[in-house]
Amino acid sequence: MADFEPCNFTLQFLRGRWFMMFASFLIMAGAGATYLFGVYSKTIKSTLGYDQSTLNLLGTCKDLGANVGVLSGLLAEVTPTWFVLLVGSVMNFAGYFLIWLAVTKKIATPKVWQMCIYICIGANSQNFANTGSLVTCVKNFPESRGMMLGLMKGFVGLSGAIFTQLYLAIYGNDSKSLILLIGWLPALLSILFIFNIREMKCSRHPNEVKVFYENLIITISLALLLMGITIAQKCLHFSHNAYVACATIVCVVLFSPFLIAIREEYSCWKLKREILKSPCKVIVEEPPLPESKSAACQLVSEIVELPEHSSMEKTQEKKEVGCFSDIFKKPKRGEDYSILQALLSVDMLILFVATFCGLGCSLTAIDNLGQIGESLGYPQHTISTFVSLVSIWNYFGRVFSGFVSEKLLLKWKVPRTLMMTFALLLPVIGDLIIAFPFPCSVYVASLLIGFSFGIQLTLLFIIISELFGLKYYSTLFNCGQLASPIGSYVLNVKIVGKLYDNEALKQLARNGMTRSMVKELTCIGKQCFRSSFIILACVNLFGALVSLILVMRTKDYYKCDIYKRFRDEMEANEKEMKMVSAAEK
Repeated sequence: MADFEPCNFTLQFLRGRWFMMFASFLIMAGAGATYLFGVYSKTIKSTLGYDQSTLNLLGTCKDLGANVGVLSGLLAEVTPTWFVLLVGSVMNFAGYFLIWLAVTKKIATPKVWQMCIYICIGANSQNFANTGSLVTCVKNFPESRGMMLGLMKGFVGLSGAIFTQLYLAIYGNDSKSLILLIGWLPALLSILFIFNIREMKCSRHPNEVKVFYENLIITISLALLLMGITIAQKCLHFSHNAYVACATIVCVVLFSPFLIAIREEYSCWKLKREILKSPCKVIVEEPPLPESKSAACQLVSEIVELPEHSSMEKTQEKKEVGCFSDIFKKPKRGEDYSILQALLSVDMLILFVATFCGLGCSLTAIDNLGQIGESLGYPQHTISTFVSLVSIWNYFGRVFSGFVSEKLLLKWKVPRTLMMTFALLLPVIGDLIIAFPFPCSVYVASLLIGFSFGIQLTLLFIIISELFGLKYYSTLFNCGQLASPIGSYVLNVKIVGKLYDNEALKQLARNGMTRSMVKELTCIGKQCFRSSFIILACVNLFGALVSLILVMRTKDYYKCDIYKRFRDEMEANEKEMKMVSAAEK
């Protein structure tokens, strides 16, 4: 049997929680292709002969596909995880591969509405990767969900910079090939780990928190490395071999969690072997009395019937809570809400308004960074640096919210909703800095807005899981982020865009020109975004005030042990595993 132990360990490793977590990290690192639209959008515009308004329409369809993930959530409720990942990989490859065929002229030039469908399908695929891997990891690590979500969303935030290094190393500076890369690589990652991502029985690992902090150190190192490489590549000339070396270093750091997974899974395997090989104690006793015998038989009967009884309880629990049952008779916070119970609750309404204000304002500011830099006279290469800074600090915001909020909650019972209020107040400063600029102010503003955006997005997912349970989490977290694109559309198109155009028209009138004399409206000066970003600051402040209502509603809930139910389930699973081990012996 000893000869077969390496095979047994390999099988356990591939089916274990730690390898599943590593595989999820890689899938998340490939799920942020939508952040690269600014890199290849110019190629689409020039190759297909689009004007700026048509390109903006494509960008809107991309945002719509990236943020509307209700379909993936509902599909995850009725199908296994592997099927969700498979559908996402097919959609990802189909959408971006068709765009690549159109840009390289390998097919007839598609109509605009067809390109909108292609990019919407490709962008929507990231929701399937999110739902398949992120939701599964949260359910497998329910007590560490804050840290887990921080790491997972952190990898998504870094994926744009990771893809940039890979395509520079593989294809060189060819943005057409970048479209092909983001078509096949994320799809391949999902297919490779399609059977490793699955829900497992939860059991608390003694080194669990330590492992999360080790992975945090790795991701921080990766973020700093990517930031240093990005700055160096903008300042220095790199050969193709230098790009290959940079991508190799990035991949080595990216795959470092694999070694941690091997170490932790080996310790679990070793512990299990020690339990199985430990000698059995033989106790000689007098024959038990009939009453004792019957009691012993009853005890054995209970042990034998335990799994069946447990499954019956779970089946009964599933029957008690349905998707559309007891809509207005809501359970306690933290228990499993049905979909409509959660969507029609006051807590979800408050979260929706706060998300509309917070994430809507942040997305609006990020989308307009290019025009902001142009209006204030920043050089073009500096403007691209703003986008990189937003991505890096978006990552830091995501991991900060996951780990720090977890620490504050467990040690001092600080509600996560209070941290959400802080995250809504932080971009107010960034908005006012843009409205009343000073030298290098956009650097500071991009840092604040990117950091707060990462905090808000991660906290939204954590809070939804804690208030409404994990039973229908696949659907609820996708519904929760719907407020983000709605807020972006209203604030970006209806407010910031119109105020910018009005200010540009005023400048044309002062110069004795009309709209027909220029190809596109361009506004130069501090006044271009002053009014609109004062409005955004007020909207963010309103969102913070609304979130305070949720803080007051949930403060008593967060004072309790919100993870007790999951801890009890873990203890029950551990007892069941010990009984199985005893039976094997």
